[in-house]
Amino acid sequence: MRSAILALLLLLTSFAAPGQSAAAQPPAEDLPLDAYLALLEQIAPAARNGAEAYLAASRQHCGRLLTVQELRQAVADGAGDPVLMAMMRASAQRDAALLQRLTNSVPCAGRR
Repeated sequence: MRSAILALLLLLTSFAAPGQSAAAQPPAEDLPLDAYLALLEQIAPAARNGAEAYLAASRQHCGRLLTVQELRQAVADGAGDPVLMAMMRASAQRDAALLQRLTNSVPCAGRR
């Protein structure tokens, strides 16, 4: 699972071709949420399931749905947002109890 998450991070952070300028890159919001979730699912179904749980927890706990850019940042920053990565692992292990406990740990904007 760890190697799948690492592959996911590499794939999702390497959308730009070498030598491509920032101006030539499309904004992250041009990628619809469903398309981004489908990319996660291609890497590992648990990655998509964990991301969907993270999105739902954000909506429940923070009162709003994350943008595609915010979700991409949570996946790609450093080793990834620890709560999101834990939700992906819990999804892979089919640990519903852990997923539920992690719901209250999802960071809200400005509260990290």
